[in-house]
Amino acid sequence: MIDHKWIGKTYGPIKYEIGREKMREYAAAAKDHRPIFHDEEFAKQTKYGDIIAMPNFAAVYALRGAGMMLLDQEIKLNLAMLVHGAQEFEWFTVVKPNDVITETGKVADIYEKGNLDFIVYEGEARNQDGELVCRARATFIVRGGGAQ
Repeated sequence: MIDHKWIGKTYGPIKYEIGREKMREYAAAAKDHRPIFHDEEFAKQTKYGDIIAMPNFAAVYALRGAGMMLLDQEIKLNLAMLVHGAQEFEWFTVVKPNDVITETGKVADIYEKGNLDFIVYEGEARNQDGELVCRARATFIVRGGGAQ
């Protein structure tokens, strides 16, 4: 069982500078070829004035603390038995090249169902102007109990 004392444990701030090519590579890997994600000339004519990151790119910058949580030697999750259960995002503004995103997060919940342990991470990402970009939530499931 994962000790409930870890609820509220925080991670970050973690900075991530948004790279133009990383944005394009992510969109290409997702097979999304809409010009707003790739074509600078097209994007200059939009209200954004530049290409933007596709919404799911938030998995790159808004859940970095979740990776820290998974490897946290205090919590000691049994990674061999861990599966990714869910992830959710709530977006507030677009992300553009050269934005510097700062993410902070925490262990939001730990609970059990049968012989499954659940640990929930919530993160918040803000750009260089302090503007809220998105909130992220990821749920991880540890089969057969959570601690090593």
